[in-house]
Amino acid sequence: MNLPDDLNQLARAIIDKNHYMTLGTTEPDNRPRLSPVYFTHTAYRTFYWVSSPSAQHSRNIEASPSVAMAIYDSTAEIGAGRCAYIEATASIVPDEELPQRCAEAFTRVAPGAKAFRPEELTGDSRLRLYVAHATKHEVHVPGRDPSNESGIDTRRQVNP
Repeated sequence: MNLPDDLNQLARAIIDKNHYMTLGTTEPDNRPRLSPVYFTHTAYRTFYWVSSPSAQHSRNIEASPSVAMAIYDSTAEIGAGRCAYIEATASIVPDEELPQRCAEAFTRVAPGAKAFRPEELTGDSRLRLYVAHATKHEVHVPGRDPSNESGIDTRRQVNP
């Protein structure tokens, strides 16, 4: 298995191909919490998802906005896996930004996914729109890839 020469393009392809990410937040006692969420993105830098403000990961974001995200294809054959890792700062989208943010977040949605309207995600709604602004992107480089001289799985920073 060989990685493509353009690792930035690899990161874009991984993000574009997948609909779910694993969202990592920090619990109040500093333990990690992982949550699968359906996501959309804008320009590989801004990631959106809809969650309940009462969900534990949402409460964690309110207390500590630093998050980590992993986007990967879990159906890939052994040794052929690809993953994009993203560090970001996340928050609930304020009501006044919902018209613009919903237009961005729901421009393209996967079959079966809902394109929410701003009025469905405001104030005391059961669901709210969340946004994460990426601060760092990396891709997984398997140890068996010929370009990886260490022979150990690593990450390489990219700029998709």
